[in-house]
Amino acid sequence: MTLAALPQLLRPRALKPGDLVVVASLSGPLHAVDEPDLEQAVVVLQRMGFRVRRAPLLEAGRHRWWSAATPAEIAREFNALLRDPEVRAIIAHDGGQSVLGYLDLIDFEAIVADPKPILGYSDISLLHLVLYARTGLVGFHTDLATPGLGSHWQAAPAARRAELEKLYSTLLTGTEPIGELPATPSWECWRAGRTEGRLIGGVINRIVLAQATPYALPLERFDGAVLFWEETGGQASYVWSYLQVLRHSGVLDRISGMVVGVPHAIDGLDSPDASPALPEIVLDVLGDRDIPVLGNVEFGHAGPNLPMPVGIRVALDAQQRTLSLLEPAVRPHAMTGSGT
Repeated sequence: MTLAALPQLLRPRALKPGDLVVVASLSGPLHAVDEPDLEQAVVVLQRMGFRVRRAPLLEAGRHRWWSAATPAEIAREFNALLRDPEVRAIIAHDGGQSVLGYLDLIDFEAIVADPKPILGYSDISLLHLVLYARTGLVGFHTDLATPGLGSHWQAAPAARRAELEKLYSTLLTGTEPIGELPATPSWECWRAGRTEGRLIGGVINRIVLAQATPYALPLERFDGAVLFWEETGGQASYVWSYLQVLRHSGVLDRISGMVVGVPHAIDGLDSPDASPALPEIVLDVLGDRDIPVLGNVEFGHAGPNLPMPVGIRVALDAQQRTLSLLEPAVRPHAMTGSGT
């Protein structure tokens, strides 16, 4: 695929007060014990000014193996939401292990005809990558509904909750660039430098899996990109291995910068004798590739997520510990077409 053949960036229409946001089981099921967290997530979305509805598969106790339903059933519901003009955004209830099962059943034409924000991370980051590859759709790598808005957000200090709520609302409704994301003292410069490029990424094991399918991002899409990634579970050596896959595939030779999320439940990283620290692992694989690396940024499984919109141009200054969104993630209502 040549650069000329790549899809243009596809921005959804900006949401407005009263628009319908649907919470859907795009991957894992809803467990009865998590029902209060889901209800709290609905409250958060309503406070942002949106109407909220649950999709039918989002029913406590409904499941098939580790999923909310069969791949065909999830895809059928997802496609119905994509085609429904009343639905203006879709937020995943939770992550899981299901998206790989229905990539070939997605109605990509419906996305192009009426692009909508699809929100979530973890397994949903695979969905963002594939939809971006096939249609150019901006991926809203944000918190999930139940474990995120309904749980992690509620455990955060009130000021942080208010900050995130305003940030998410602006991301979905604002047609001007957000600019600098709110940094915290946890952000670390692992390799100094500054760059600008399109933001591409997700949970690192899903990035690697996506690239092993026919729905992979063409390597050209990584040219000059800022790669963001995080990981949860497994071993520190797994992270090293995933990065090696990206090296062998040529991805690391094409990107212009890297942003690494807060690691979560990775065996070995907390034990100095067991393995190198995460910055050592990253820099070991990067070798002499002189690109800026910003680490320990709040996105992923470790807690409340800063939004990382896939496909949007960003400015990264690792030494100054800043990451700025240079473009809006949504387009004004008056625009038609893809809205590049």
